[in-house]
Amino acid sequence: MAELLDKRQFYIDGKWVAPAAADDLKVIDPSTEEPVAVISLGGQADTDAAVAAAKRAFPGWSHTPPEQRLEYVRKILDIYKRRAEDIAWAITHEMGAPADMSIRDQVESGSSHIQNFIDAFGEFEFVRRHGPADAQTVISWEPIGVVALITPWNWPMNQVTLKVIPALLAGDTMILKPSEIAPLSSMVFAEVLDEAGLPPGVFNLVNGDGQGVGTQLTVHPDVEMISFTGSTRAGIQISRAAADGLKKVALELGGKGANLIFADADEKAVVRGARHCFYNSGQSCNAPTRMLVQRDIYDKAVDTAKEVAEKTAVASAHEAGRHIGPVVSKQQWEKIQDLIQKGIDEGARLVAGGTGLPEGVNRGYFVRPTVFADVSNDMTIAQEEIFGPVLSIIPFEDEEDAVRIANDTRYGLTNYVQTQDGERRNRLARQLRSGMVEMNGQSRAPGSFFGGIGRSGRAREGGIWGIEEFMDSKAISGWHGEP
Repeated sequence: MAELLDKRQFYIDGKWVAPAAADDLKVIDPSTEEPVAVISLGGQADTDAAVAAAKRAFPGWSHTPPEQRLEYVRKILDIYKRRAEDIAWAITHEMGAPADMSIRDQVESGSSHIQNFIDAFGEFEFVRRHGPADAQTVISWEPIGVVALITPWNWPMNQVTLKVIPALLAGDTMILKPSEIAPLSSMVFAEVLDEAGLPPGVFNLVNGDGQGVGTQLTVHPDVEMISFTGSTRAGIQISRAAADGLKKVALELGGKGANLIFADADEKAVVRGARHCFYNSGQSCNAPTRMLVQRDIYDKAVDTAKEVAEKTAVASAHEAGRHIGPVVSKQQWEKIQDLIQKGIDEGARLVAGGTGLPEGVNRGYFVRPTVFADVSNDMTIAQEEIFGPVLSIIPFEDEEDAVRIANDTRYGLTNYVQTQDGERRNRLARQLRSGMVEMNGQSRAPGSFFGGIGRSGRAREGGIWGIEEFMDSKAISGWHGEP
């Protein structure tokens, strides 16, 4: 066995430091089920040290001119791009994104977000006139203070950059707690920020689990805001724990996106939807996991989705090529297997995939790309977030029926619409209950926010909205001159 990477240290007050007390945890490569690194889980003393460092740094950082904060972020982007291969290696080995996908999509999502924040910040007005009716009333946007950033394992750099970069630009100081399952890329990111020369205490990283460091940050009296991405269950717990301190809480949680495919959809709509569902091994909260298909084209759509699943290669994340890798952990693999079996038991028609490892595989947390047809929306697989490469196909009759089924969920992150009828697209976009709607395979513009409603949380991450998320607004009257 190769020697494990020693990643036990935390980044606190501008230095890499040993934990106050050892509490080792091995980071497991999901392609091999073998450990690749050892980290330490932090304790109360580590959390307190990081928060104290951030609190000390806040007065100076919050009064640093915005142009200077922007220069730091530009420097971070340059170093991030230079360290891209190191970050990609970490993501592949900690959470199982295939090597090519890690560098092309996982790492690139981070650099894109950083650039989008740089672009948005150039237009950011810290003091804005309230309106033409009252020239002496202005709205001032000001940093919140010490913020805790708790990020997941499925898109490590996507989520880290969506939190750290706007918090830096806003003038906040912070403590990052990445997922203890996939912490290695965040530790490389901390090295990037260290090289950029941020003042000590502005950015801190402490590894730990949700019950430990996560809870300690959530209830800490010197933390003003919690920004969390993860499961709805954990988001509810964080909201409860943060309530006593009346902290600002921004939650980006799960999803159960509906993909409405009408009879007039373009010929690639079903293929596009199925591939999107299986992408990243289904480990995306915005995955279109419920495919709603108009009855006229339903049978053909089922056959097409079956073909996509059977052509989706599954292989080690270490290998080059366009395939999906493993899911992140044994716990996730077992949860997905249970839900696939639940779909079978509840009467959905299994048309591709199923339980167990793919053929020829005897180790690693690999899941067979799975398609269920004849799913009713009250089935467990249509209501619960599976977080694996599992597609549920549901027939609908007409527009009204499609909207009814799509909105019959506790989640509300992203919905999708496929139709050539522009008026119908506009109607549906307004009727679907979600924070985002993507239509005909067109991505949202750079700098658009990411976020949902309901049990998907109500965070708004990205662009101007993402920067404002990390600020407080103040209404001021009697302002002299131009803002």
